Amino acid sequence: MASSNEFLAAINNGYGFKGDHIKIGCGMLDGRVVPGADVSIPLRMLNRHGLIAGATGTGKTKTLQLLSEFLSDASVPVVMMDIKGDLSGIAAAGAVNDKLAERIKLLNINYVPTGFPVELLTLSNEKGIRLRATVTEFGPILLSKILGLNDTQGGVVSMLFKYCDDNKLPLLDLKDFIKILQYAANEGKEELGKMYGNISSATTGTILRKVVELQQQGADIFFGEPSFEIDDLMRINDDGRGMINILRVTDMQSRPKLFSTFMLQMLAELYATCPEEGDLDRPKLVMFIDEAHLIFEEATDALLQQIETIIKLIRSKGVGIFFCTQKPQDVPASILSQLALKVQHALRAFTAADRKTIKKAAENFPETDFYKTEDLLTQLGTGEAFVTTLNEKGIPTPLVHTMLCPPRSRMDILSESEIDALIAKSKLINKYNREINSESAYEILNEKLQLAAERQQQQVQAAQQQKQTRQVKEKSIFDTSAMRQAERTAASVITRSILGALGLGGSRRKRKSWF
Repeated sequence: MASSNEFLAAINNGYGFKGDHIKIGCGMLDGRVVPGADVSIPLRMLNRHGLIAGATGTGKTKTLQLLSEFLSDASVPVVMMDIKGDLSGIAAAGAVNDKLAERIKLLNINYVPTGFPVELLTLSNEKGIRLRATVTEFGPILLSKILGLNDTQGGVVSMLFKYCDDNKLPLLDLKDFIKILQYAANEGKEELGKMYGNISSATTGTILRKVVELQQQGADIFFGEPSFEIDDLMRINDDGRGMINILRVTDMQSRPKLFSTFMLQMLAELYATCPEEGDLDRPKLVMFIDEAHLIFEEATDALLQQIETIIKLIRSKGVGIFFCTQKPQDVPASILSQLALKVQHALRAFTAADRKTIKKAAENFPETDFYKTEDLLTQLGTGEAFVTTLNEKGIPTPLVHTMLCPPRSRMDILSESEIDALIAKSKLINKYNREINSESAYEILNEKLQLAAERQQQQVQAAQQQKQTRQVKEKSIFDTSAMRQAERTAASVITRSILGALGLGGSRRKRKSWF
């Protein structure tokens, strides 16, 4: 095993950054902190994405908290997915206890308890600023991927979006999309067939069932107006610190498809909205996705491919994505290979499968002369991790066993009263926590169908009235002819009677001529 001097030289050579960087801890060798072996991350490399992994209780959440604090101080806005509901304490200052004081001394850092600027966001009816998006903003391709449609079904969705665009039918929520599906399968089938080609009822039925499945996971809450503007995630506080946007999604564990839907839409919106930036001195936004396995758990191959594509391309937009999960294998290999920063907390080996996971995780790290990585992975203490990143030249740094700095904010949750106070002073609450029911495809098509029904009813009534009129005329004609015949008969009888009375009626005998 190498000496502490060799270790210190390797760390200083690998992590001795000259530009802006954030110190996240100190290197350890043989279980002890090595003074001066500072472990730092260059700010400019934080848009190269990262992974924070480890078993439950090893300190992953505190690592998220620590990184978000440093980024906020560097005027970099942050978005955090709070699956477990334990990140709200970032808004309040921390408190020093004996255990924390010991760590501060070992790391030789200046620790000042600090609260940070926080916005609480929500996808559901939890307390916080509501996030919504319209169906139109998703677009036909992304919506088809989320629903897991094949090429034929996706083509029908694209055609319906085209029809709605051509006829000024806004698709705002799932109710609108369901209505256009029903219209295409029934009243509008002939019209759409003439314009775009025939649509199979079986195809629209399949798409409809997929939409209903998405509704069962609560997607109705997410789709609608007002839609959230990406720029509101990139705000800087009045004191120059980046806003930490905490998305409270504690109820998403039972609805992974909705969570995947939201994450993909947000990433796609970020990619579409942000301009190309190239290599910046610091990222424009960093997103931390806790319990990342929920994104990939029920994702289709098409959805995974879409996420992979965005992860690869969004770096040039100045956006960094960090996945936080228990095992590195929770993240697909194609995405894992795109992650530059890796913070690996302890893994637990209780079964043969666990040992295989640990061995595979150890193989993903750079080789080192200072540790037996596979053995040490199970022995890391709470708040300790293996760290490797990219230096300022984009070269992977040596793997280092690191004692991480403690967060300066509260390592606990806010109380309900504190949450209420935080939301009440938000500048976004009045903008987004209102429901807008604009006229959309649902109302327009209903009105169209109602007018068509009224016209049909009027045509039916007109036909009935015309028939009745004809019958009346025919009856009138019949009645007039009979009356005239009766009148003629009566006149004839009366005439004969009168002539008979005068001796002029009846038949006369023809006199015989004498000649």
